Amino acid sequence: MKKGLLIPAGLLAAILAFCLWNSAAMTACTARWRAQLEEAERLAASGDWGGTAAAIRESYASWTARQTYLHIVTSHDAVDGAEAMYHRALAFAESEEDSELRAELADLRDQLRLLAEMEEFSLRNVL
Repeated sequence: MKKGLLIPAGLLAAILAFCLWNSAAMTACTARWRAQLEEAERLAASGDWGGTAAAIRESYASWTARQTYLHIVTSHDAVDGAEAMYHRALAFAESEEDSELRAELADLRDQLRLLAEMEEFSLRNVL
């Protein structure tokens, strides 16, 4: 390969490596948050409202710790939407609103799945 092509090829390789890493990191983070929310839903079903609120707070704390990263790599609207859903879910848990909480947690888990999907390295996202 010509020396003039080494730098562009290296940059493309670095971009590809970042895209693959970002996809894996986003998938791992959102899977963890979704699992925490599933635990919150399980606790709500058993009537442990204090545990439910604590599980949502734990997931939200983990979510908040990644805010800078999320705002850099993904859509601000999607991140802001999930943020609002976290707040509503916590409010429903604290007021022990079972059906509203279940609906909000389902929407939030779906939103987190979509966040991971938006960052997935796939042909659909490249094109």
